[in-house]
Amino acid sequence: MSPNPVQQDHAKPRRLLDFLTFERSLGREVTLLIYWSGLGLIAMLGFGLTGIAVGVALRGEGWEVLLAIPAFVIGALLVAALLLLWRGMSEFYVAVFRIADELKALREALNADPPPELD
Repeated sequence: MSPNPVQQDHAKPRRLLDFLTFERSLGREVTLLIYWSGLGLIAMLGFGLTGIAVGVALRGEGWEVLLAIPAFVIGALLVAALLLLWRGMSEFYVAVFRIADELKALREALNADPPPELD
């Protein structure tokens, strides 16, 4: 069953209020945006390094052609290392946001149920 359109209209101001008062976290959406942007930059770096290696190989003579092979390998290793580091950093940020959400849920649960009184 689809929700009532009238109920959806009342949910929009509440969602906006939660956003403006920092009750709702946008951490997941922002982290995804930053993650994919970073992957795009790393991909552009990889294409640039590949272009440099190919350019050196095409324009060079003699030993410069042989220099292109290590340049390509080092560039590929650098891009692979950057990808792993970027993924790890993004996973760290996601973990921090999840911990914050869990702490919020624990705080709300503690505030909802008063602790038992000790006699």
